[in-house]
This record gives sequence, structure tokens and C-alpha cells, in this order.
Amino acid sequence: MAVKIRLTRQGGKKKPFYRIVVADSEAPRDGSFLEVIGTYNPMTEPATVDLKGERVAFWLNQGAVPTDTVKQLLKKAAKAA
Repeated sequence: MAVKIRLTRQGGKKKPFYRIVVADSEAPRDGSFLEVIGTYNPMTEPATVDLKGERVAFWLNQGAVPTDTVKQLLKKAAKAA
């Protein structure tokens, strides 16, 4: 079982809001997940990223692979911190 850190879409039509989740790589985008480790809101100016730092570090140490988009969000959050 490969574990990924990825986005799952929430919010209404034309008002996207994303949860950053840890999920099995074979689960559907908005399907089951293991844990919510943060949120991403592209509708604010500038876009906001909230992360649970300890849990992100835990899952990365366990071998979870972030998607390209999540990797960029993690870098952005690290610069802001």
C-alpha cells in the first residue's frame, strides 16, 4: 500500500477549498483517507495554507509521498514559517 499526501476538494461550485490529507494512493480523490493534516484555501488573497507540522513530519518519516502540488504548498508554508 503506497501512501500519498494529497488534496481533496471541498467547498461549493466555483468556491474551491481543499483539505490536505494522507490517503492510500489507490483511493479516489474525494474518497476515504487516513488523516487530515491541513487545509489550503486558494480563494483568499494571498492563498492560505494551514498545516499540522508534527503530523506532516510524522507521515513524511513513515514514507508518505506528497503530490507535486502538495510539495509546492509545503515549501510555501516552510518559507512563511
